[in-house]
Amino acid sequence: MSDGDRILPGARVPLRELPKVSLHDHLDGGLRPQTIIDLAGPAGVQLPAPDAGALADWFVASCTSGNLVDYLKTFDLTIAVMQSAENLRRIAREFVEDLAADGVLYGEIRWAPEQHVAGGLTLDQAVEAVQAGIDEAIDAIEADGGWIRAGQLVTAMRQNDRDREIAELALRWRDRGVVGFDIAGPERGFPPSRFTDTFRFLHEEGFPVTVHAGEADGLDSIRSAIVDGRALRIGHGVGIAHDITLEEGDDESSYVTVGRLAQWVKDRGIALEVCPTSNLQTDAFVEWGEGLEGHPFDVLYQLGFRVTVSTDNRLMSGTTLTRELGRLADAFGYDADDIEAFQVNAAEAAFLPLEDREELIERIVVGFGNR
Repeated sequence: MSDGDRILPGARVPLRELPKVSLHDHLDGGLRPQTIIDLAGPAGVQLPAPDAGALADWFVASCTSGNLVDYLKTFDLTIAVMQSAENLRRIAREFVEDLAADGVLYGEIRWAPEQHVAGGLTLDQAVEAVQAGIDEAIDAIEADGGWIRAGQLVTAMRQNDRDREIAELALRWRDRGVVGFDIAGPERGFPPSRFTDTFRFLHEEGFPVTVHAGEADGLDSIRSAIVDGRALRIGHGVGIAHDITLEEGDDESSYVTVGRLAQWVKDRGIALEVCPTSNLQTDAFVEWGEGLEGHPFDVLYQLGFRVTVSTDNRLMSGTTLTRELGRLADAFGYDADDIEAFQVNAAEAAFLPLEDREELIERIVVGFGNR
């Protein structure tokens, strides 16, 4: 039985049908393999595999290297077919369609427009094309009786030093589909403190920010994301586990010591956008143990951190949000109540107005109430 067809304890419908929220999902990491094949020829792109199945396998194998830098190299291929308005529109439309098919009610689609102008598009034209694809998908889904909402998270690549320009781009589109700002790319050597002025500018404009941190770098990157980046959420954030100590007592009980930074993240309800399979592929939690059972996710959840679950890159990890939740359920024995808690956490942390978050939470509660 597939993850999507399974029924968790406490549920009456398959996992795929339960309502979900996706906060950390990269547009250039979520293409359909067949779409890459369709677009590669006209774009003059050489493919490493001849058909959709083999291509999907190639992405997963290439990304299971235990190294974030090697993982990121696979994006050269997807980005190469994302250099025209027509292609961006199609890819964004299919992206939202795939979210809806997986039971997602709200998705934030993060991507870096600066990587999609080699074909002559301006930054604004690239954002416009992606928004057109998102809108087309939402309209079609609603016409078919469904319901989904999606927003763009405009991302600046840390190594390119175009952060202020991209922040201004995000603000130009804030009332037309863009819901937040992010920085991505190599963490080591490019701390959030490098972009303090841009983060201050966004804070003064009242624009929400999430920051990739605690994936390939440690506690300092998370501290900088919060202090320098004014981040409301942490992309991945699994490195916060370095500030938590577990000790076995003589009486077979366990003792937990939570450091000051971890306590701050917990007490302020700063959401962690955890992507389990991706973390496994890049060895983001290697110190905690092997396999998904060694992921600190459950420790964070049991301690009361605002953990959320996302896919990061569905193509590179060969996954869906349903599959991520199913894997966590297998690893830690979660039931439908736990899965619902993760969705409510994500809805509360979504970059939406309060009223929209409340509506989203109501839809989740109703959906799980009918489970």
